[in-house]
Amino acid sequence: VLLAAYVGYLGLGAAVLQALERPAEMQAAQHLLREHWELLANHTCLQGPALQRLIEGIIQAYKSGITLQGNTTSLGRWDFSGSFFFSISTITTIGYGNLSPSTAAGRIFCIVFALFGIPLNLVLLNEIGQLMLLGVQHCARRLEEVFHWQNKASFLMKTCALVTGLLLFLLLPPLLFSDKEGWSYEEGFYYSFITLSTIGFGDYVIGMNPDRTYPSWYKNVISLWILFGMAWLALVIKFCINILE
Repeated sequence: VLLAAYVGYLGLGAAVLQALERPAEMQAAQHLLREHWELLANHTCLQGPALQRLIEGIIQAYKSGITLQGNTTSLGRWDFSGSFFFSISTITTIGYGNLSPSTAAGRIFCIVFALFGIPLNLVLLNEIGQLMLLGVQHCARRLEEVFHWQNKASFLMKTCALVTGLLLFLLLPPLLFSDKEGWSYEEGFYYSFITLSTIGFGDYVIGMNPDRTYPSWYKNVISLWILFGMAWLALVIKFCINILE
């Protein structure tokens, strides 16, 4: 029964996503094809195969973090802050997919780094989550002692912890992303949840717009937000698991 419910839930998700996203995909494909032929028709000096090779080269370079800006290229994804952010996205298993090592040595190091880093990350997240839980329980006990509440104190503190976490990790960060990235609030909220849940599609990643200048503290603060936000969301997911079980 559980397996049937699981497969049925996946089927429901697939059907809804197909209905929502398939028309947009077909429209984007038609628009791209139309622009491709218009470009070749308006610039007869261009040849189809050469243009295709250029497009593929641009796509591959973009995946490596290099973008064209006029007659120059932009670099910066593999500076220290960018590398640090990639490291935390690796050991937290977010894996955005927008950036990856291109050298054999870098790939081998990434394997070894993740092999030891993922368990270390899980241990740290568990400790942070336990400290959060102990803090909530301690406050609940203090309320019971002061106001002589019993079940009300525990419920009140759990509600406060949930609301505080929602504000700090899901509702307020999109405002920062709107300011620094130019995203809408909905896009920032979507990025927040996709990141903290370690889904990490990679369609939205902070600090990657070559047309924007980011402060030096930006990626470091976001790294801390990811660490503590994942610990908080893990507690919420654990609570949901207990309800389902």
